[in-house]
Amino acid sequence: MTPERVDKIATGILLGLAGIVGLVILSLLGYILAQGIPHISWHFLTSGAESFTAGGGIRDQLFNSLYLVVLTMLVSVPLALCAAIYLSEYAPDNRRTRLLRLAIEVLSSLPSVVVGLFGYLVFVLKFGLDFSLLAGALALTILNLPILTRSCEDALRQVPYLQRQAGLGLGMAKWRVTTKIVLPAALPGIITGAILSAGRIFGEAAALIYTAGQSAPAISYTDWNPFSPTSFLNPMRPAETLAVHIWKVNSEGLVPDARAVSNGSAAVLIITILLFNLIARYVGYRIKRRLAK
Repeated sequence: MTPERVDKIATGILLGLAGIVGLVILSLLGYILAQGIPHISWHFLTSGAESFTAGGGIRDQLFNSLYLVVLTMLVSVPLALCAAIYLSEYAPDNRRTRLLRLAIEVLSSLPSVVVGLFGYLVFVLKFGLDFSLLAGALALTILNLPILTRSCEDALRQVPYLQRQAGLGLGMAKWRVTTKIVLPAALPGIITGAILSAGRIFGEAAALIYTAGQSAPAISYTDWNPFSPTSFLNPMRPAETLAVHIWKVNSEGLVPDARAVSNGSAAVLIITILLFNLIARYVGYRIKRRLAK
């Protein structure tokens, strides 16, 4: 058998396996959407959940998920960006740096339930944050930081080294080269990575069961005081997210339409994560085109 023939067979096998995987994923997504979209309505998205009667919605859970993403990104993006700048621009290639990279790799592979238990012991019990959005955001920061750091570092490393040399050749300090040349050039990749990581943490559940809590207390969307216990902006209140709500409804839901609520919530979760991915690609494409002009 000729090498060309072997190459064609191997390529066909790989394409076939990739097609099978893609078909399984598309079938799963199609099943979830087909089961859930008929239950999605404006009332479902804008009404509160019910504990014992049918007809409840996911307004509070959906808002809690989005608010938690915002809080997590406010904490994790600056930390990840600073760490990526150090690793990409300043860190020498020595044993300490390699150990740091290994720690990042290990941390990125931790199960989310382990991060949740760590957050429960440290943030909820040790720091006295109780079950709150802030405790959940800090736990998600631990989960999100390694992946976001790697994506930011990859975006910085994709900037050609000649651009750095040009800035240094003009007499610019290294920090000015980093902030004025490297960061703007890497901005599309950084923003894309941040939005994709936001979509990942939006669907997280295990880490939030032990930190943000499983209850959704009554809140007022007209109370803009973040220190008020009933304010929707209060980061110290317990909050049930959409993913936790799906798990709770399936495991211990008492409402007659628990199956419909679960299917509709799952479809909303999938659609929102898909929107995160599409927005990330669109924003990265638009920024790259604008910088290219």
